[in-house]
Amino acid sequence: MKALVFVLNDISKLDELLIELSKNGLRGATIINSIGMARSIYKSKSSNTYESIIINSLKALLESSTSDENKTIFTIVDDVQEKMFYEVVEKIIGPLSKENSGIIFTVPVDSVKGLTKNVTEVK
Repeated sequence: MKALVFVLNDISKLDELLIELSKNGLRGATIINSIGMARSIYKSKSSNTYESIIINSLKALLESSTSDENKTIFTIVDDVQEKMFYEVVEKIIGPLSKENSGIIFTVPVDSVKGLTKNVTEVK
């Protein structure tokens, strides 16, 4: 089992993504609002000269983005579900190699309690 975390940058695609994941058998996930480090620094508008240089250099990258926030999806998956998740994300979002599309990573899970039947519990 793995904990899968996906940070979605284009939140306008969230509903379409969730519907497609559900159609493919994913039943449980938690979604939270999140904000990236660069966006947070940009919003802080610090008066420190060094920080101002960083903020100004990030400004061009960030202004093209349509939203200040991301959505972060957490779920527990097995190997088959992990592969499906990647396929669905790239179908809906496009290639994650495209800048500012999002990031997915997994972390091994040693034990889990409280899962539904869609994932075999690890003991």
